[in-house]
Amino acid sequence: MKKTTHGNKAKNAEVASPKGMRDLMNEDYYCFQGFFEKAQEVAVYYGFKPIETPMLEQEEVFTSSIGEGTDIVDKEMYTLKTKGGDHLALRPEHTAPLMRAYLEHGMQNMPQPVMFYQYGPVFRHDKPQRGRYRQFWQFDLDVLGSDKSIMDALVIKAGVSILEEAGAENLSVDINSIGDKECRNGYIRELTNYYKKHLGQLPSIDRERLKTNPLRILDSKEEKTKEINEGAPDSVSYLCAACKKHFKEVLEYLEEMGINYNMNKNLVRGLSYYTRTVFEVYTESSEEGSMPMQIGGGGRYDYLARELGGKKDVPAVGFSMGADRIVEAKWYKKLSPRTLKKPKIYFIQLGSEAKLKSLNIIEILRKAHVPIAQSLSKDSLGSQLAIAEKLAIPYAIIFGVKEALENSVIVRDMSNRSQDTVKLNKLLEYLKELK
Repeated sequence: MKKTTHGNKAKNAEVASPKGMRDLMNEDYYCFQGFFEKAQEVAVYYGFKPIETPMLEQEEVFTSSIGEGTDIVDKEMYTLKTKGGDHLALRPEHTAPLMRAYLEHGMQNMPQPVMFYQYGPVFRHDKPQRGRYRQFWQFDLDVLGSDKSIMDALVIKAGVSILEEAGAENLSVDINSIGDKECRNGYIRELTNYYKKHLGQLPSIDRERLKTNPLRILDSKEEKTKEINEGAPDSVSYLCAACKKHFKEVLEYLEEMGINYNMNKNLVRGLSYYTRTVFEVYTESSEEGSMPMQIGGGGRYDYLARELGGKKDVPAVGFSMGADRIVEAKWYKKLSPRTLKKPKIYFIQLGSEAKLKSLNIIEILRKAHVPIAQSLSKDSLGSQLAIAEKLAIPYAIIFGVKEALENSVIVRDMSNRSQDTVKLNKLLEYLKELK
């Protein structure tokens, strides 16, 4: 059958969510909700406060901060032009919008540093694969307004604590320092000279990066480039005295807290705004022979504010973790959300008089924090009891015509079929006594 054009789709045309995006329902939804609640709880103990930024930002918030020559800006951003002529982008990450909010709301006039946590969906037109989606969820921790090394350690510790509370074991942190504007130019010169010697072997994508952003080559996914990177000069050797001291202190804090770390000289992270400390967090894969899985990362971004149009630099450091990978991991504890209460009562109604008053009884139970399940749309006793049994709910409240007239209900024990008639004004008291 020929499919018709947009606006009048053929009835047999498949309607599906966009590629790399999906619906979260049932247990999947609760797994995400449980993780975010646990992450917030831990974040609050470390002094972080919540913030939520829009999913859409002006496109230049990302092009000026993440940088040309990065995969995100060059290939992965979802952009659109509004009817009013604005160029907007769906956020591919949370950090640039957070710094935009910091500048817009004059947060530099508050006592520094300010500490935020945020979570929600982000969007990248990436190749969908296991644990990687085009709409995915991140949880971020950020400290803005301090250049102290203890703040780098704090975000790493808080992030690692969240992951451990979610069930992650044997975490390790890959860490590096890529210096600041005092020392990085010398390093980039050496790096550029090194790559020029291997120009003939570099894939075309990395030859392009050499012109725009040589640091990106260290992050290359090309196998040939990975081999060349083995012999690349390392940034730590080119650090100025201040950066060297800062990095040494960060490592001392990690050692003091017993956090395992590995020095990774090729680690630069995929965004241009990073300075000094950069890190990625890995968990050992539970599947034999498979590689450790990256579940978080971050670093310091002291120059991001100026790139977004701020009048001066704002020292800042953050940690971002991928909720999809965490929730899908075998080690995830399937944390239950606080709002999810397993119902002990199944509410059954029979007859129009009882149905009419049913919502009032459910409201009495709700106000007393008694969670219930129900199927108010059903009419027969048999069909409602069958659902109660299928859901393995221990007690049923039966409310029929007689009970509606007498302001009472029948409470049935589903395990042995015993039941009592209870007046509505005594119902909550009676339910408290049930095991």
